[in-house]
Amino acid sequence: MIFVSVAAFCEPFLEHTLRDAVAKAKNPSQLVFAVVDQTPLPRRAELHTLCKPAQLRYVHIDPVESRGVCWARSIVFSLYQGESFLLQIDSHMLFEPDWDVQLVSQWLSLKAISAKPIVSTYPYGFEFEDEKPVVKINVSKKTTLVLRPHPETTLSDTNATLRFMAEHVFTRKPVRGCHLAGGFLFAAGSFVDEIPYDPRLYFHGEEQSLSVRAFTHGWDIFHPPHIPLFHLYKAPNKEHHTHHWHPEWEKLRDFKFTQLSELAKQRLMDLVYARQNLGRFGLGSIRTLEDFAKFSGIDYAKRKLVK
Repeated sequence: MIFVSVAAFCEPFLEHTLRDAVAKAKNPSQLVFAVVDQTPLPRRAELHTLCKPAQLRYVHIDPVESRGVCWARSIVFSLYQGESFLLQIDSHMLFEPDWDVQLVSQWLSLKAISAKPIVSTYPYGFEFEDEKPVVKINVSKKTTLVLRPHPETTLSDTNATLRFMAEHVFTRKPVRGCHLAGGFLFAAGSFVDEIPYDPRLYFHGEEQSLSVRAFTHGWDIFHPPHIPLFHLYKAPNKEHHTHHWHPEWEKLRDFKFTQLSELAKQRLMDLVYARQNLGRFGLGSIRTLEDFAKFSGIDYAKRKLVK
């Protein structure tokens, strides 16, 4: 069984995502969709119908009460019931035929070189034209997308939040990496219990926290040469009502997203600068931050990146 984690915030494409995933899965009855739907009106009945023969575990939350994507994903993880695999995605995705068996096959091949492999990267994008999903990009058959720190990003005593980017590497083999994508993560279901989502994170820093915690708990991130799903990316510098921090939602709440962002910024520094023990949301004991620095070039202790 594959536990499919979906946190949706006022998402107009949620139905499309679930319908497409079910329609293109080789074994749809082996899917369990865990959906936290942050929208004014619940969609339980409609989603139950379109998810069949897959299972649906559904939680509805008023958008005014939502505290962001990490908080929502922590609730999604609470719906886990021991499924063999975890697939975490965003709520606006497009899938290839037989995407489920493709992911399991990739994961099984990685088990030969890692006890705890994670398949993850930033997926290629798709668009809607005349209400139909279209993949316009010519997906390379010679490269693999690898996630690395942005060359202009830095660490300091007052900030540990980095920017990351995807780069093409000329290989068609999985590439071991230091950073995972929150919108596409495939791993053993035990990831849910070992690396539970920190609900005090907000948006920026989510992937850094997961990556470092997973590494120190003995998990290995691999960027796959083939990505059997696509992501609907939002246009930059454009107002989106589906952003948690949109002013129309902000004015209805008793807290500000700036407060949540600052708390999350401090939370990440608590983790990677080892300022305090975060308990179940903290570092593991299998590998250290020094090991992570040697592997990734991201030296949190010295506040520098080895390019």
